[in-house]
Amino acid sequence: MIGIFGGTFDPVHYGHIKPALSIKAALNLSQLRIVPNSIPPHRDPPWLSTEQRLLLLKSALADHADVIIDERELKRGGASYMIDTLRSLRGEFPDEDLCLIIGMDAFMGITSWFEWQSLFALCHLVVTTRPGFEQSEWMDQMDAEDHQFLSARMVGHVDALTPHETGKILLQSVPQLDISSTEIRAGLLNNDDVRQWMPERVYQQLREIKL
Repeated sequence: MIGIFGGTFDPVHYGHIKPALSIKAALNLSQLRIVPNSIPPHRDPPWLSTEQRLLLLKSALADHADVIIDERELKRGGASYMIDTLRSLRGEFPDEDLCLIIGMDAFMGITSWFEWQSLFALCHLVVTTRPGFEQSEWMDQMDAEDHQFLSARMVGHVDALTPHETGKILLQSVPQLDISSTEIRAGLLNNDDVRQWMPERVYQQLREIKL
């Protein structure tokens, strides 16, 4: 199974890297593809340039040769829609199963994604949660019809992501770090030390970029 983990990575930090690697191990993924987006359709334009975000991402993953940085959204340009990326990957890997890895915040907003229901015809969905998370924490926050659509797809164990099928949703507990790219950007602008949230070489490069 191929795991797809997309994001703006503006900048990349351990809160991106460690959960993705945890999912790779838990699901025994044949590939983990990190997909930086070009223009995120649901948020402000990135703080860093495309080239800077990609440079830092490559530095952050330099010690993980088995993780692939997939540049297809950057090369495609324009607004980055995951449905387009999944269709592209399905065409490239017709015999492989796909799983899309997203955080709980993204999952709570998934009904706003472009062609969101079509995602489930192409992949399984793995939602990263903090230890002790209860499914009831999101159930009351969704429209009843959307909740019914999603809850019917929930499974309780990795083994339920059956080969040659799509459309299941697994909530998977991973190590959680209470940090965000927004906080890192604010810290850098305030000359705070944010080096503990990313590999040292990424921190040094980021300092050079923003000094």
